[in-house]
Amino acid sequence: MKLPQLDSSEDTPYTAAERAAAASRSTWVSVVVNVLLTVLQITVGIFAKSQALIADGIHSLSDLVADFVVLVANHFSQKDADDDHPYGHHRYETAASLVLGLLLLLVGLGMLWSAAHKLESPELIPEVHSMALWVALAALVAKEMLFRYMLAVATRVKSSMLVANAWHARSDAASSLVVGLGIMGNLLGYPLLDPIAALIVGFMVGKMGWTFAWDAMHDLMDRGIDESEIQAIRQTLLETEGVSGVHNIRTRKMGDLIVMDAHIEVEATLTVEQGHHIAVLARERVLLNHRVLDLMTHIDPWKRPDHDHDPVNIIPTP
Repeated sequence: MKLPQLDSSEDTPYTAAERAAAASRSTWVSVVVNVLLTVLQITVGIFAKSQALIADGIHSLSDLVADFVVLVANHFSQKDADDDHPYGHHRYETAASLVLGLLLLLVGLGMLWSAAHKLESPELIPEVHSMALWVALAALVAKEMLFRYMLAVATRVKSSMLVANAWHARSDAASSLVVGLGIMGNLLGYPLLDPIAALIVGFMVGKMGWTFAWDAMHDLMDRGIDESEIQAIRQTLLETEGVSGVHNIRTRKMGDLIVMDAHIEVEATLTVEQGHHIAVLARERVLLNHRVLDLMTHIDPWKRPDHDHDPVNIIPTP
């Protein structure tokens, strides 16, 4: 039998180093934007007497903290595998997503408490200065542009941690829109709309934080990847020369990468060496074309996958 050769012409995913560099660049851009917005929103919010704008500034501050969490996680996730972590340190990214989610949840709950406290005494709500509206609109534009930039980078390098951080920026854009409407209502003679806007922002932030934390927790408990990606990997295995069938594919996430195992079926008449070569080739093709960190293969005889775990009768040598 002629041994099959690996086709290296297929598109390759981004390397770990390229993903780390993209994460670092986009996150530092977010740091700069959030520093400027935090200072501007909180300062103007205090002088303009807008609780909603101050809440939005605190949200930007939480983004700044989140950015540094991402930078730290991005650094440590690139560490090489060692004796204690044979698959590497990629789950630092998942842990960072969990921290980001919990941070958003706490910030959201804090906003809800502050706004509810203000609504208890509506007569004490001051009239907001028009400067607050212009700052809220400027923040809306800046955050929406930041979201689009960060999501494009996250999608390109396929990083769930960067996707979480990008949507964190989008939640800021949405909150700035709500804040702008609340400030506008206050200026039109409806003072309750400013703390109501802060209340809505708090709910939005808390809900998004819960979603991120819940998803990250499931990933830390070895949740598998979605069915469409499994089918794409199955197809890559089936297209490998010498592979006649595939079954028992199991996956779990390791950060943004995948650790998996699969049973591949080959002709029963092949030698051990030929079957081994096909298994090695199938593994190389999957690692080359998918975000798979490691693949463990098990060889089964073609058309007898239901017998792959039958006991083997070993005849002792005399």
